[in-house]
Amino acid sequence: MSGSVAIVGLGPGDGSLVTPAAQAALDRATDLIGYIPYVARVPERAGLTRHPSDNRVEVDRARHALMLAAEGRHVAVVSGGDPGVFAMAAAVFEAVEQGDPAWRRLAITVEPGITAMLAAAARLGAPMGGDFCALSLSDNLKPWDVVTARLEAVLRADLVVALYNPISSARPWQLGAALGLALEIRAPETPVAFARAVTRPDETLRVMTLAQAREAPADMATLVIIGASGTRLIPRGPGERPFLYTPRSVPAGR
Repeated sequence: MSGSVAIVGLGPGDGSLVTPAAQAALDRATDLIGYIPYVARVPERAGLTRHPSDNRVEVDRARHALMLAAEGRHVAVVSGGDPGVFAMAAAVFEAVEQGDPAWRRLAITVEPGITAMLAAAARLGAPMGGDFCALSLSDNLKPWDVVTARLEAVLRADLVVALYNPISSARPWQLGAALGLALEIRAPETPVAFARAVTRPDETLRVMTLAQAREAPADMATLVIIGASGTRLIPRGPGERPFLYTPRSVPAGR
């Protein structure tokens, strides 16, 4: 087959953080497919046909990309952040596995991007300097009891936890429930960071204690980082946000 699919990570928002490999894939594309806000981040140009779509149609979007590629088109499927982190790469391969066997012969590549937790960590200091994990609080694709079982396990393992998709209008209670579970396992003074729209003009960063975090506002553009027992704050000057970091070393017995 002469067509191709490149699954491209656009990074957290700042255009300077798109990798050269990702930009080259965008430059080669004849067709651009993705969620409306992500497609809008790619400049229009001659020879590029744009196919924006709404949220929650990831597998349909992936099938569309594969059908276009089977016709000989060079398709870029775009995601914010990294396409392999709660994003379109898994959806494309799910469509490949379940779809037309001929799709398996297509040239399919994944171009990584800077995901939200790494962009946020870089702004804050080094909160993921030790062991960490990422969890999505969305229960659209998995039951809530699976979400909470996994969250409890990593909290008890004393990992730093990055929470994606923390809250939405359809599920406004889940972040509070997750932070309540964290309070049952971790000390109330544990540092928690709320990083919203990192690297974009409306970026906001807030660091507080776990005890304070349940009252903090958040939305789907927010990433929440819950520190481990060793995560520390380094105070700075008046009015300056402290550095947040987690040492790489862990004392024996922890």
